[in-house]
Amino acid sequence: MPELAEVEYFKRVWEPAEGSKVIGASANLDKRIFRDIDNDEFPNCLIGTHFEQSLRSGKQLCFLFSSTHWLGLHMGMTGRLKLSDDRSEDFKYDYLTLFLEGHRRLVFQDPRLFGKVLYHNSRKAPKWWSCLPGELTSDSFTYEQMDAYLSRRPKSVIKSLLLDQGGFPGIGNWMADEILWRSRIAPFVRVGDIGTQKRKELFQKIKEVCFDALAVIADGWKRPPNEWLFNHRWKDKGICPKTNKELVREKIGGRTACWSPTWQTYR
Repeated sequence: MPELAEVEYFKRVWEPAEGSKVIGASANLDKRIFRDIDNDEFPNCLIGTHFEQSLRSGKQLCFLFSSTHWLGLHMGMTGRLKLSDDRSEDFKYDYLTLFLEGHRRLVFQDPRLFGKVLYHNSRKAPKWWSCLPGELTSDSFTYEQMDAYLSRRPKSVIKSLLLDQGGFPGIGNWMADEILWRSRIAPFVRVGDIGTQKRKELFQKIKEVCFDALAVIADGWKRPPNEWLFNHRWKDKGICPKTNKELVREKIGGRTACWSPTWQTYR
C-alpha cells in the first residue's frame, strides 16, 4: 500500500495541472471505490470548476476545485494518478477522469479497487479531511505527543503501533521496518518496555525516515540507497546492510515484518 512518500509522489503528478479549467468528467460509478459518494451530480458537478490546489495528509490526498469542491482520494493498494497530455490515449482502469482545457486530463486508476473516492461541496473543509492528524514532518508532531501516545498503549507491539494512522499518519509497512531498523529496536517489543532514551531515538528516526522518504521517493520515485533497509527487505534471505547477516521475515500483528536480529538488539 502506498505510504507517505509514494502518496506525495502522486500528489505531485497532478500538481502541474493546477489552474486548469475542467471541461468534462467521467466516472465508473458502479465501482466500489465510489461507495461513499452520495451526490447525484458527481462527477459532472466538477465541470466548469478550476483546479486550485493539491493537498496531502499522511496517506490521504485531497484536491480542491474552485474553493468549494473537495475531491478526496484514498490510494488503497494499487491506486495511482496520471496526468495525460493526449486525450486520445486510453488508460486501463481509469475509473475517474477529469478532462481539462489544453487536451489534458487527470486520471485516477485503481486496478484492484481497494481505494476510495470522496467528494464534498462547501467552503468549509469536510470532516474526512479536517479531522486528520497532523503531519509527522511538521512541528506539531513532538516527542511529548509521541511519548503520550505510546504511554497510553503499553501492551501494544511497537511494529503494529507504528502502523496506526491515528498516531503515525503516513507510516506503512516498509517505513515502520525502516524506522525500527534504524532505531535498533526489534519489531515485537512491547511499547511499555521501551525506555525514555530509546523513545527519544525512536522519535528522531521517525522524523528522519519521513524526510528521507520524501526526499528520495516523492521526488521522482528514485531508488533508495543501499544503506537503507528498504532495498534488502522484500525477499527472503535478504542481507542486513549493517551486519551482512541474514534478515528475518515474519508475521507480527498480521503484517510481514523484516528485521535484523544481529542489529536490532533492543528487546
